Amino acid sequence: MRILIVSDTHGHNGNFQTVYDRVKPVDMVWHLGDLEGTEDELEAMVDCPFIAVAGNNDFFTELPREREIEVGKYRVFLCHGHYYRVSMTSRLLADEAKARGCSIAVYGHTHRPVIERGRGIDVLNPGSLSYPRQDGRRPSYIMMDIDREGEAHYTICYL
Repeated sequence: MRILIVSDTHGHNGNFQTVYDRVKPVDMVWHLGDLEGTEDELEAMVDCPFIAVAGNNDFFTELPREREIEVGKYRVFLCHGHYYRVSMTSRLLADEAKARGCSIAVYGHTHRPVIERGRGIDVLNPGSLSYPRQDGRRPSYIMMDIDREGEAHYTICYL
């Protein structure tokens, strides 16, 4: 199973289309917020399930603030992250995900890609496709692959 994980497109969807065309076919797309009203447009670009949560700039949306989903043997907690102070640390987010019985927590908000493994949970942030803030400021996303044995593997990718 292949999952494209993105965040913080902020209504600028050209890079999303470029990334999706580059990596398809995928089994699922997760968007971690700050779509700024373009969720229907983004969903129409893909031919797989599109799962999104609201970010701090998604003011007039019906998207949920958080979601918990099952993927293979994993329970996954998806959120934008701003309610868990992720700009300072991912510890609150990881603790919340673990309390919910999740083994993977995925968030956005910081515009910086991260893969942290440890403390019994994988914590992922794909960065931003529109306004990256990490060194080099390259638009980023994460590809999550679940292999034949059911194990998850993550790769930070750049445009």
